[in-house]
Amino acid sequence: MARSRNPSNLGVRFRNAEDAGEIRHPPATVRRLRPRGRQGGVFRLDAASDDDLVAAVAKGDEASCRLLMERHLPRMVALARRMLGNQADAEDVAQEVFLRVWTHAERWQPGRAQFGTWLHRVATNLCLDRLRKRRPENIDDIPEPASSDPRPDENLERRELAERVEAALQALPERQRTAIVLSHYQGLTNIEAAEILEISVEAVESLLGRARRQLRLALATEKDEVLRSNQRSASNV
Repeated sequence: MARSRNPSNLGVRFRNAEDAGEIRHPPATVRRLRPRGRQGGVFRLDAASDDDLVAAVAKGDEASCRLLMERHLPRMVALARRMLGNQADAEDVAQEVFLRVWTHAERWQPGRAQFGTWLHRVATNLCLDRLRKRRPENIDDIPEPASSDPRPDENLERRELAERVEAALQALPERQRTAIVLSHYQGLTNIEAAEILEISVEAVESLLGRARRQLRLALATEKDEVLRSNQRSASNV
C-alpha cells in the first residue's frame, strides 16, 4: 500500500529551469545533498546503486530519494519536454515521476527491470496521458516549443532548423513520437524502448521507420514552401 507521508520536503521543484535537458539550478535540498559515510573504501550513499537507493527510499530515507532525483531528473525533464513540447508540462511530469518513486518504492522489484527503464516507462505513460487529454486537432493547436533563451551569437539558421524539427516531432502520432524520443533523444536501445512501450522490438523498429519517413516528408515539404515563398518575394522586388 502506498505511503501517505507528505513528500513536499523532498524539494521536487523545478523553478528557473534553463532548458529541457539541463536543470542549472537544482532544488535546494538536492544542492545540500552530501554523501554519507567516510571516504576510503567505506560505503558512501553517492556510490550506491539505484536498486540500493530505491530500497532505502522504501524505508523512508529522503536523502536516497534526493540522490535518485539528482541522477535522473534531467533526463526525465528532457524526455517529457520532447514528448509534450512544453517546459512547464515537462517539469510537472518529472515531479510526478519522483512523487511516485517516493510513494511506491516498496513495490520495486530488483531484477525485473533497470530502475532507469522503469522511470522512462512511468514518464512516458504520464506524457501519453497528457497528450490524449490534449489531442490537438491540427498542427496549429500544437504548443509552441519553449524558448531556451539562445545566445545572441547563436546561428539563426540552426535555431530555425531546430524549431522546424521540433514542430515536425510534435506533429507525429503519439506512438511514433514516443519511439523517436526514446531512441534518438534519450539514447535507449530498441530493446529498452520495446520494454518501456511494452511492445516487440519489431514493432519499435516499425514505429521508428514510419516516424523517420514522416519527419523527412514534413521537413522537405516545409523547405519547398520556404523556397517558393522566397521566389515569390524575389519576383516582387
